[in-house]
Parts: sequence; structure tokens; C-alpha cells
Amino acid sequence: MGETGMLAGANASALGTGPSRSSAAFTGMAWSTGNFIGGLAILFALWWLAIYVATLNPAMSQFANFGPVPALKAIGHMWEKGLIQKALGTSGYRLGAGLLIAIAIGVPVGILIGRSKRFRELSNSPFQLMRMISPLSWEPIAVIVFAGWEQAIIFLIAVASVWPVMFSTAAGLSKVDPAWFKVARNLGAKPWHVVTEIIVPAIAFDVLTGIRLALGVAWIVLVPAEFLGVTSGFGYTIEDARESLEYENLMAMLLIIGAVGYVLDTACMTLIKRYSWHR
Repeated sequence: MGETGMLAGANASALGTGPSRSSAAFTGMAWSTGNFIGGLAILFALWWLAIYVATLNPAMSQFANFGPVPALKAIGHMWEKGLIQKALGTSGYRLGAGLLIAIAIGVPVGILIGRSKRFRELSNSPFQLMRMISPLSWEPIAVIVFAGWEQAIIFLIAVASVWPVMFSTAAGLSKVDPAWFKVARNLGAKPWHVVTEIIVPAIAFDVLTGIRLALGVAWIVLVPAEFLGVTSGFGYTIEDARESLEYENLMAMLLIIGAVGYVLDTACMTLIKRYSWHR
């Protein structure tokens, strides 16, 4: 019985399912959590130190409300008033709508770029030209074309997000072995089968990577786009805090924006690891 238990333990260790693997996973998680907390602690310490040094000068005493302690206190007050929830809802809707439009356009066009050499050569120069135009440069045109600021902001987010999705999709498809398509045709695969069984699984990693990049760009465009013309959202809340001289609320919103962006990026990373064909 003892020999059997030893063999079972040895087999479990060889398969990587024994206590050693669990211990290693726990240690890795502990290190990751420790690094996360330690990094934030360093950031907040430097932030506090910068405000402390600045406010030693009596002429700059008004900057005291820019510190981390007033900002953290303001988060609680703003949450009780519903300001954070309202900003999350409206900005989240605009971000989601803009990203969905960008994905709906970017993925099919990216597949077309990757599959058709003629289309790739014809579209390269106009796409590269339009990609280099700052998304916020479209704001005056968007305000004229669309009936309201809501649609204009969604348009700006879509314009900013479509290029990373499109070019990442095309880059992913260009790495697919052409022999896969020949084998699929020889086996009688229909065009829809080629898309669902070959193209989509093969480019999922690149598409999700493009969406992650697009999310970062859209998140940057969203806030300044909300500075004018709307009465809700992260950008509006920051601008309102600045005009009312509530600097602690301003810094609190910056913390919320950073935290929400971090969560969204982490979610994209989780999806990339989950659906990566490299596994």
C-alpha cells in the first residue's frame, strides 16, 4: 500500500498535478499580487511626495487638494451622489458602441486585405493616409454631420478604433498557411466553412490583440471628446470639477478612469490568452 501511494505521488508529480504544482501556482499568484500592490504603493507614495513638496511653498497651497488622500475621500462622496455610476454608464455605452462599429467594419475589411492582394495594394495608400489623421481632427466634421454629440462621440471612437482592428486582422490572416485553404477546397468546404473553420480560429489571437490596441486608443479619445457638448461621462465630470474648482473630484475621476481602463485591458488580455491558438 505504501509502495502504491509512492508510485501514485510520483506519477502525479510527473504529470504536474501534485502538490508541487499547486504550491508553485500559489507562490506565483502571491508574487503577482505582491507586485501589483507594491507598484501601486510606490505610485501613491511618489504622488503624495510630489504634492507635499509642492505645497511647502505657501504660494502653491491650493494644490493640496490634488493629493491622493483628498482624491480617495472624494471617490466615496462622488459614489454616494451617483456621479461615478452615471459617468460609467454613459461613457461605457459610447465606448462599447464605438468599438462594436469598429469591429464590425475592421474585421471584414481586414480579412479582405489579407485575402486579396489587389485590394490590399489599392487600399494601402488611402487607408494609411486616413489612419494618420488624428481622430479628434474629425470632431468639427462629426458635429456638423451628426444630429447630436452622442452620435458624434461614437463616430470619433469608431474612427480611432477601426485601424488597429483592421490591420491586426490582416496581419493575422497573412500568417495563415495557404495550404490550409487548398486542403479545405479539396475537401469540398464552402466559403462559409472556410471562414468559420479556418480563418476565424486562425486570426482570433490577432483580432483580439487588435481590439486590445483599439480599446486603448478609444479610451484616450473618449475623455477629451466628452469635454464639450455633453452633460455626462468621464470627460464632462472632469471638466465640471475643474470649472467648479473641486480639484479633489478631478483627481478622483482620473483614478477611476485609470482603474476602469486597467480592468478593461486585463479582460482583453484574459481573452487573448484564452482563445490564442498558440496554446
